[in-house]
Order: sequence, then structure tokens, then C-alpha cells
Amino acid sequence: MFHDKRVAVVVPCYNEERHVRNVIETMPGLVDDIVVVDDRSADNTYREAQEAADARTSVVQHDLNKGVGGSIVSGHRVALERGADIVVVMAGDGQMDPAYLPRLLEPVASGEKGFAKGNRFYSATSYAGMPRHRLIGNVVLTFMTKVASGYWDIVDPQNGYTAISRDALERLPLDRLAERYEFENDQLIWLNILRVPVVDVPIPAVYRDETSTIRLHRVMPRLLRLLVLGFWRRIWLKYILWSFSPIALLLLAGIALTALGAVVGIWAVAMSLGPSSASTGTWLLSLGPLLVGTQFLIQALVLDIQAAP
Repeated sequence: MFHDKRVAVVVPCYNEERHVRNVIETMPGLVDDIVVVDDRSADNTYREAQEAADARTSVVQHDLNKGVGGSIVSGHRVALERGADIVVVMAGDGQMDPAYLPRLLEPVASGEKGFAKGNRFYSATSYAGMPRHRLIGNVVLTFMTKVASGYWDIVDPQNGYTAISRDALERLPLDRLAERYEFENDQLIWLNILRVPVVDVPIPAVYRDETSTIRLHRVMPRLLRLLVLGFWRRIWLKYILWSFSPIALLLLAGIALTALGAVVGIWAVAMSLGPSSASTGTWLLSLGPLLVGTQFLIQALVLDIQAAP
């Protein structure tokens, strides 16, 4: 128990026979339930988890590989059945230091936040030694997730060290969450739609000899598609369907005016290349919508930032 809250930890695993036993055996005493989910591993992950099990542990094995998101969802369901008040996710590769678990639980257990996530990039030296392409990729992905999710204060969106309250978890549409590596991004989008307060918690990662199974050429197209569709899903549900907000009006009008100004501007430029030239009125017809549309989009952005839970 932590502050009289029953705590369950979900441990998604795929080919983690070298690490899963240590993850289980080093689980702090404040944890009431440990749910290990073996995502149809090709090694001895399932056996290692069973042999390390204690009275708190249950081991679930998928018949088919569902991905890390699918494993987390399976673990969430078991944790809810066991009566957990807070559900934590700790990967089976041992990267998530259990010593920081109380720090992650505190804002959720106090009722201040509904969801807390780790943030590896919490200091000026956090990016030290990171290759430039990974640094750029992290910055771009973080910004895109901010736009799509509406949580403008978060960093390190792919961090899977999380804690969620029972209330927030029961409201999440678990059947609709992404099942692969884009799970964390999709979860953030849905949490914002449900207006769940989220907080970043500074927690360093523990790097061991684990091998990443991420294939960027497969993951990135799915992730980009999810962020684009997730953004419009959030706008539709949060700002149009459930409560028509000025944010939606400013956003849609801004996009329409900006597009109109851009089309007219391109046409005016084309007309000016030949013998004929675009009139002053034509240029004004381009610049006017562009300026007004840009202002509308900036105002929509400001209001969206202010509306973050």
C-alpha cells in the first residue's frame, strides 16, 4: 500500500529472460500486485517470470504477439480486476529504477494528478552524449506529441514509466488504444480528451545490455499517422462534439483563411511571371486571409495551451 492506495505494477515483456527475474525480485514492498505479461516471447521469459514469482505475482502469456501496448492493456485489465487503486508500468528490461517509484506515485496517490510519467530529459545534461540524429528526433517527436495530445508541458513522451489512477484507467477506452510502440502517444491523446491532469516526474533511465526491437522504418509511419489522426480526434471530441469551443472555431477558420490566402498568393505569383501581372487587389486578397488566418491559428494555439488539464 502507498498512502492507503493499493498499487499494482504491470511488467510487459518480450524476450526479456535476462532481466525479468531481477525486475520482479527488486520490486519494492509497497507494491501489492505484480502483473507480468509475456507477449509471446521466443525465449524463456515466461518460465523465468514464473520461477521468480512470489505471492504478489501473476504471469499472463499472450497466445499471439500484440506489441507493448497490447501487453500493457492486458496488464491493466488484470490490475483492475485485482482492485488496484493505482497502476504502474515498469518495462521488463530493467530500465526503470524501482527506487523512484514513490516519487512517481506521490502526485497520483495524493489525488492531485490522474497520470504521472517519467521524464529522462529533466536537466541540461540529459542529452549529453546522445547522437545528433537521436537528439533531433526526440525534439521533433516531443513537439509533435505536444500538438497532438494538448499536453504542452510534457517532455519525453515515449517514456513508459507511468502511474495512473483507477478512475482515469476506467475511463480510458482500452479497446481503442494503439497496441504497438505508439501506445504512449495514443494514451496521452485520450487522457487529454478525458481532461485528466498529467505531470512529468524527473526519473533517470537505467541502461543495461538490453537490445531494442524497434524498427524505425516501420514505427515512424504508424506513429506519424496516429499523431495526425489523434490530433483531429481530440479537436472533434473535446472542442466540437462535447462542447463547441472557440478553439475549434478559430482553428477551422484559421486553416480555411490561411489556405485561401496561400492559393490566391500562388496564383498571383504565377500571374506575375508572364506578361500579365496580378493587381493590387489580388495581392490584398492573398495577404488579408493569410494574416487573419495566421492570427486565428496563433490564438487557437494559445487557448489550447491554456486548456491543458
